[in-house]
Amino acid sequence: MRHSLPLTPQFYVTAPQACPYLPGRMERKLFTALQGEHAQKLNDALSKQGFRRSQNVLYRPSCNECSACLSARIRVADFTPNRTQKRILKRTADLRRNATSPWATEDQFTLFRRYLDQRHADGGMADMDIFEFAAMIEETPIKSRVIEYTRPAGEGEFGRPLAAVCLTDVFDDGLSMVYSFYDPDLADLSLGTHVILDHVAIAREAGLPYVYLGYWVPGSRKMGYKAGFSALEIFKGGAWYPLGDPDAHEVNLHPLSVDPISEQVARISLPDTRF
Repeated sequence: MRHSLPLTPQFYVTAPQACPYLPGRMERKLFTALQGEHAQKLNDALSKQGFRRSQNVLYRPSCNECSACLSARIRVADFTPNRTQKRILKRTADLRRNATSPWATEDQFTLFRRYLDQRHADGGMADMDIFEFAAMIEETPIKSRVIEYTRPAGEGEFGRPLAAVCLTDVFDDGLSMVYSFYDPDLADLSLGTHVILDHVAIAREAGLPYVYLGYWVPGSRKMGYKAGFSALEIFKGGAWYPLGDPDAHEVNLHPLSVDPISEQVARISLPDTRF
């Protein structure tokens, strides 16, 4: 007989390591496995509570003395591009979007390596090889898409070369930009901004209310660009709030115990499908 008992995900905490966003600080992550027939439901539920996916793991910061990392999402219905973003859309009007299943290609990896070598040569992914890249793209237990952006061929080129790529998860309430990379030689096109703007357009066409951008960190130049998008919300203290003035947010230094994460997790109930 099939039982219907609630299951609570098992959570673990990583060992402390150097924070990639704020110098001189250490970070830890709370994480749980994302697997089984209820993976999509678990992902949908925890993503609303500030979690992010990395392959078959869901995680969120769980630092002892810092709660600076704030999950951010764009409220699609209220988003309006500013003047700079409108100019970017005009400059990138000849890009074409192609949404595919999560399958890694050599062209994607070539672009990925060029992006890392020129933009993030000292980052945590700098040594990633083609097999690890394929795992990042393909190991997904939920509904995911690879969205490619191609450009017109230049002199001596054929077809439409890749300009940008984004691994995107599809939630019940929006799109999550898991990881994106682009041609570093086309910096004048602001391809990173274009990809976000296009995801807002995709979500709007699909009737999805949010585009999830990952974490916004006040005080981090690396994450500061996210505050430039209107209708941005942040997850803080167990709820989503409009960002408001980015400069009004301080880098909080206090235990994360004030964030009722255990109560949130307790509300996630999955049916027990064991016999």
